[in-house]
Amino acid sequence: MYKIITVRDTVRVLPSRFGEPLKEAIVDILNKDYEGLTDKDVGTILAITELKEIGTGRIIMGDGASYHDVTFDALVYKPEANEVVLGEVVEIVEFGGFVRLGPIDGLVHVSQVMDDFVGYDKKKGALYGKESKRALKEGDKVRARVVSVSARRGTRSGKIGLTMRQLGLGKLEWIKEARKEAKA
Repeated sequence: MYKIITVRDTVRVLPSRFGEPLKEAIVDILNKDYEGLTDKDVGTILAITELKEIGTGRIIMGDGASYHDVTFDALVYKPEANEVVLGEVVEIVEFGGFVRLGPIDGLVHVSQVMDDFVGYDKKKGALYGKESKRALKEGDKVRARVVSVSARRGTRSGKIGLTMRQLGLGKLEWIKEARKEAKA
């Protein structure tokens, strides 16, 4: 789920940036410090959208930088448990497939790809069902459900676990086939 959040923080502006317009320097610092950051409670910060307020700068003895309390808006993406998402398979590995969910990737473990024994074909770069003969490869469009979300506070990475082993989930072609079979 995408949302805009308001954040309050203190920004340290180095003396080497004192000649620049303050707003530009602070926006640049915020972009470098926050964009791509993942927080378990907030999600992944995609962009700083608006700098709302810059407080008066303070200088701390022994440090030549100025410190400014700021308020800004940020665009975040936070996948929610049980949320159904559309994505594209961007990589197939022996243990599963990575699915691009807009700004971040999730993993569909081999045990969650389909209700079949799943094998890995390294030459074709595909996961395939032994009995169903269905294959999942890079570039396939899929519908999946988020089953787990984990992130360490303040890191630039998080883990999203996905499943495609439920009715209405999987490779989009599989879903269409299942609908046709249900109608017949």
